[in-house]
Amino acid sequence: MPINLLIIDDSAVARRMLAEFVADDPDIAVIGTASDPLIAREKIKALSPDVLSLDIEMPRMNGLSFLEKLMALRPMPVVVVSALSGSGAEVSLRALELGAVEVMAKPGSAGAGTLTDLALEFRRKVKTASRARIIARAEPAAPRRAPRPASVLTDGLIAIGASTGGVEALGAILEKLPANTPPVLVTQHMPRGFTGNFARRLNTRCAMTVQEASQDMPIRPGQVYIAPGDAHLLVSRHGGVLVCALSDAPAVSGHRPSVDVMFASVAELAGTRRVGVILTGMGHDGAAGLGRLRATGGYTIGQSEASCVVYGMPRAAREAGAVAIELPLHAIGAAVLDRFSADAAVLP
Repeated sequence: MPINLLIIDDSAVARRMLAEFVADDPDIAVIGTASDPLIAREKIKALSPDVLSLDIEMPRMNGLSFLEKLMALRPMPVVVVSALSGSGAEVSLRALELGAVEVMAKPGSAGAGTLTDLALEFRRKVKTASRARIIARAEPAAPRRAPRPASVLTDGLIAIGASTGGVEALGAILEKLPANTPPVLVTQHMPRGFTGNFARRLNTRCAMTVQEASQDMPIRPGQVYIAPGDAHLLVSRHGGVLVCALSDAPAVSGHRPSVDVMFASVAELAGTRRVGVILTGMGHDGAAGLGRLRATGGYTIGQSEASCVVYGMPRAAREAGAVAIELPLHAIGAAVLDRFSADAAVLP
C-alpha cells in the first residue's frame, strides 16, 4: 500500500511542484491538497492521510499554530516544507520541537538546491515520516530549574549522535545535565545554517553552555559542542589539550556531519573515560563508530525502541553489538552522569 500524502501550502505552484516530486514514486500517493490549515483540517477528517507536508506561512492560521493543535488532538507524521535560512531556520526548529518529523527547504527558497535534489529529498523524508512513532503532545511543562551540580568526575568525554527525532531527544537529555558535567560532543543530522540556531535554542534551556563547534575550539567541562551542518566533528589534541576539529571530508553513511566519524574519533582517546549515546534516527549512521568506541573501553548507550521516533540508528548499533545497554529517553541523562560519579571511578 502506498503512503497517503496530504499537501498543505497556500501556494498553488508549491502544491503542484510537491505533487510532481512524488508523481512517479509508486510508494507515495497524493490523496489531496489544501491551501490553508482550516481546509486541511476537514481533509484530514475525510481522507485520513498517513503523512502531511506542511508550509509554515499560510493565511487564516499559521503552520506552527496548526501543528501544535494537530499534535495535541490528532498526532500524525508531518514534514515541514519551509525556508530554512534566516528566521526560517528558527521557525523550522520550533516545528521540530512541536513534533514535526522532518523539515526541508521549500522550492525556490535560499539554499534549497536543485529541483532534482529536492524531489529526492522530499520522497525520502515522506517515507521516513511514514515510519515514525508519533504520540500526542503533552501540555507544555513548567520551566525547568537548572539541575543541581552533581558530584561528578569532569575528566572525560560524552558523545551523542542523533537524527530524525533528535531535536526533542537531545533537549530532553541535555536539560538534565548540571553545569559541571564533562564536555559533550553532539552530532545531529542537520543542514548548513541550522545548527547555530539549534545550539542557541538549547543554550537557553540547559545549565551547560551549548555552542556550535568551531575549528580548534578547546573542549572543556560544562560545555556542549554541536557539529556544524555540513562538517564532520572530530576530537584532536593540541599540546595535550583536547580541541574540536572540523572536516569537510566526504559524507559517511550518507551524512556530513556523520555520527560514525565523531564516535570513531572519540574511540581514539583510549585511557580517557568516555560515554557514547546513540539516539533516534533513520539508517545506520553511528553503528560502526559506536562499536569502535565500545571496543576501546568506552561505555555505550542506545535509546530504547519504545522511546524513539524512529528506531533505526539505535537498532543498527544494537545489532552490530555496539550498545552496552538500551534505555528509555528519560533515563539516559542519569545513566550518563552515573558513569562519571565518584563511585564510578573503578568502573570500566
